[in-house]
Amino acid sequence: MEICVVLYDQFTALDCMGPYEILSRLPGARLRFAAKKAGPVVTDTGMLSINAEVALKDVVRPDIFLVPGGPGDEAAAADGEIVDWIARAHETSKWSTSVCTGALVLGAAGLLRGLDATTHWASVERLESYGAKYMHDRVVRRGKIITAAGVSAGIDMGLTLAAEEAGEEFAKMIQLGIEYDPQPPFDCGSPQKAPAHLRDALLSLMQGTRAA
Repeated sequence: MEICVVLYDQFTALDCMGPYEILSRLPGARLRFAAKKAGPVVTDTGMLSINAEVALKDVVRPDIFLVPGGPGDEAAAADGEIVDWIARAHETSKWSTSVCTGALVLGAAGLLRGLDATTHWASVERLESYGAKYMHDRVVRRGKIITAAGVSAGIDMGLTLAAEEAGEEFAKMIQLGIEYDPQPPFDCGSPQKAPAHLRDALLSLMQGTRAA
């Protein structure tokens, strides 16, 4: 099973590393990170890089591909080479997936037009500009397209996909193996739960990051 994680400058690390911890454990899986050219790709913090072992052009027919989000999503969505690869890969993929604002790159490739999808809560308008209908769910599956909400929701998406591919019992074993049993110290993980001043502060911070 060929699994490809698409990297681009300023992606968010957990968007792909969460699903990686799950999908790489599927029976018969070969998971590779790919970018426009092979080599290290720097994350949104500038403090970490992940090695793309292959160039996208050398990944022809992945069974599963995943697009992470991050401040670099706008540039990725405007990059014809990346968008064209996604459109071609989707023609033959078994699963086409995204985490966080990676959904916007799927949208730019024309994959989400007329479909329900999810993304980071701060990017709803951008998602819907591609013809998608935003759903306030951690994971949304429509046909062979699976989108996950912000960052940590990629773990949920990975487990959802693992259950589809290897059965629920195997997916539960993976969940147990990675001890995914969330008990956060704060009940502030969604815009519906967070106070308005925190939402506003975070949005200002995110806008500043994208402008930098």
